[in-house]
Amino acid sequence: MWFEIIILVIIMTLSGALGGYFFKRATSQSEKLIGVVLKPALYAGGLFYVLGAGLNILVLKKLPYTVVLPLTSLTYVWTMVISYLVLKEKITRLKITGVTLILVGSILLCAKVQL
Repeated sequence: MWFEIIILVIIMTLSGALGGYFFKRATSQSEKLIGVVLKPALYAGGLFYVLGAGLNILVLKKLPYTVVLPLTSLTYVWTMVISYLVLKEKITRLKITGVTLILVGSILLCAKVQL
């Protein structure tokens, strides 16, 4: 069971990060709202967000809300990786520290629940 939950959480949070990335692409390609609405990236972002929300519901069936909601912060880990690899954004020590704290907190939460 724990392996299934971990996979669901990984895909859920990665989907959220990819949704944000595609929204960024859609808004970066056009300044006018109508231009954004016509971009396929906008719809790809929406699909990733819907996938993430659906997986969130599945995870909520298996874990307490007080665990699942903090685990959604793992989306920021994926966001930093995508930002670095695809958008060529700079990763600072402060960002690495923040992501490390998110990872440590997530591990502690999962250890408490004893997946």
